[in-house]
Amino acid sequence: MTQRMDAPVTAVDFNNENANTSANPTFESVLGARLSRRGLLRGGVGSVGTAVLTGFGVTACGGGDDDNSPVPSTPKLLGFSPVAKSLADVVSIPAGYTASVLFALGDPISASVPAYKNDGTDGDFEQRAGDHHDGMEWFGLSANGSRDDNATERGLLAMNHEATTDEKLSSFFLHANGGTSTLPRPAAEVDKETAIHGVAVIEVAKTAGKWSYLPGSAKNFRLTALTPIDISGPARGSSQLVTKFSPTGTKTRGTLNNCGTGKTPWGTFLTGEENWFGYFTRGAADDAARGNDKSVTSLKRYGRTQGAASRHGWETGGTDDKYQRWNNSKLGTSVDGSDDYRNEMNGMGYIVEINPYNKAAAAKKRTALGRFAHESAAFGKVVVGQPLSVYMGDDSRGEYIYKFVSTALWSAADANAADPMAVGDKYLDSGKLYVAKFNADGTGTWVELSLTNAAIAGYAAYKFADAADIAINTRLAADAVGATKMDRPEWNAVNPANGEIYFTLTNNSNRSVNPSGSQYLPDAANPRAYTDMKGSSAQTGNPNGHLVRMKEGTSVNTFNWDVYLFGAESTADATLVNLSALTADQDFSSPDGLAFSKSSGICWIQTDDGAYTDVSNCMMLAAVPGSVGDGGKKTLSYTKADGSKLDIVTPVGKAATADTLKRFLVGPKGCEITGLAETPDGKAIFVNIQHPGEATKMSDVGDPTKYQSQWPANAGYGAGKRPRSATIVITKNDGGMIGT
Repeated sequence: MTQRMDAPVTAVDFNNENANTSANPTFESVLGARLSRRGLLRGGVGSVGTAVLTGFGVTACGGGDDDNSPVPSTPKLLGFSPVAKSLADVVSIPAGYTASVLFALGDPISASVPAYKNDGTDGDFEQRAGDHHDGMEWFGLSANGSRDDNATERGLLAMNHEATTDEKLSSFFLHANGGTSTLPRPAAEVDKETAIHGVAVIEVAKTAGKWSYLPGSAKNFRLTALTPIDISGPARGSSQLVTKFSPTGTKTRGTLNNCGTGKTPWGTFLTGEENWFGYFTRGAADDAARGNDKSVTSLKRYGRTQGAASRHGWETGGTDDKYQRWNNSKLGTSVDGSDDYRNEMNGMGYIVEINPYNKAAAAKKRTALGRFAHESAAFGKVVVGQPLSVYMGDDSRGEYIYKFVSTALWSAADANAADPMAVGDKYLDSGKLYVAKFNADGTGTWVELSLTNAAIAGYAAYKFADAADIAINTRLAADAVGATKMDRPEWNAVNPANGEIYFTLTNNSNRSVNPSGSQYLPDAANPRAYTDMKGSSAQTGNPNGHLVRMKEGTSVNTFNWDVYLFGAESTADATLVNLSALTADQDFSSPDGLAFSKSSGICWIQTDDGAYTDVSNCMMLAAVPGSVGDGGKKTLSYTKADGSKLDIVTPVGKAATADTLKRFLVGPKGCEITGLAETPDGKAIFVNIQHPGEATKMSDVGDPTKYQSQWPANAGYGAGKRPRSATIVITKNDGGMIGT
């Protein structure tokens, strides 16, 4: 989930912190930026008409990193007609495809829970679908209900429930009258809202040619914001994780703001905790209460200054411990924090591993993979006798790209081990964590984050004590080594054909040719700084985002890179904005979700856009990727306020054609397209539609005619008219592979 660019500029944005105030280079210190004369760019608004296909549908991609589907050496070209941009409250897909709603907010996952009324009176959300369906993975089931990686008609969908649609504290669609918009919040409202966060695992099956979820399956389960979870890896037992709930620092409660996902080679589910910082509050005098110790530095770097308000005010729900945990202030008298929740936030911000096949198995937060605003976790190519690599991005303005490399070498026998969580212990609890530095010439360096690095051991801004300290305060360690600030690294995926790594860089309002305050210059990997007009509103920085791809070098410490695609309107300036020469059938803004199909090789790109939503709702595109270095270098010339010239040279991938990039889907009003999974044969694809009708006002909750969206009710699914996040399944009418 990203910040909507069309949100009021005065609103508190709990989904996109801007806490990186380090002096790290963005590339300007390594650029051969030269001064000359030329004007700043202004991107124009496209005026391409929109069209809506009859029916509704979706497509996604994904698939796990461990299935046995063959990967074609040359992906099939895209065989569908491109979908036009649309502002209609439907899901538009190409002709020849059929889609249906599968699983929506509030749907029961237990036979004892009644159907969802969708009027704000429903309860029992611990046994219902959560809200804001996000990242998702497929886990196959055999006829007898055991794990089967090749199963195509029965399986489990493990999916994230990231957040909830809110205005003025309350998740207003969940409550009959819209809820309470002042503090304190009622306990009953808080209980609903904490329960709709987390993860769901549900059984789905294809019967007589139609897909459905099984609401009474014994395999269904939920994790919420209150579920006990084990701390694993180097931070386990750290003094920075000591709380009233866990005096030993070995457990925490809940997983929060789960966004992207991953699938391990041993068949477990990985979920990333993204924008969790905004759920906590800190007192106005908390710095002094803490003695202005190094915990204050950590809290500020992770977006919690003293006096910071929480997103929903859950801490005001009552005196019960489950409410007080959201107050991150030092309130107790203990030295170690065992009598309050001063350290509670340190238990959030990790990759969490879950065994979808065993709901009794404890989930684990894998701290060796670092703590930041995690999106997805993608494994590199798995080779017997070699370590495993996991790639990750930190979704905030000016944050970094990371890689974890396991100590253990991959053994094929571990793919089907009896205890998959023990396999996770083996590969994900011990290894080396790296952060990326991009060079202007298209090369890069992976810098190890450890106390053996003198820059970390001697970092003046924060004194690191041990490996646990680095795992908990990963951003500060990355600051210390001068990692490259990026334009909000969101989802990432690995091309199964060649092992290259792709990242979506969704947007960044802080890029400027004339930086001031928290702004910084464009650079080779983030080269655009321009103005994009949305009606009469000027959006500056890099409103449309781009995708960068990386190819590992001959050592674990090196890589090469280029910019795969630049988001842009088709009518925008071709020299400074539409650098990928996108047409009206291809143009997009704010790439977010990303995954490769292992069956077809298609790369699926999903958007969470606010810059282009005056022209089209959010969308999904299908791409046939090339490889790093298949294009050439382009020079972007900017004129600074003082009249001098800033030239930035950046490597850009081969321009897309009608056969290598097409729009596949446009979603309903106010939504984000996210969540990608497929059956191993590529003939059924699942995708999530998140927060339709997001811009509806709380005061209009009782008047459906004023809802921004009524989807999926207007597509014939479920009771009531309140919009609901939902999972959709799509198939090709001729029974073929999706996207071909």
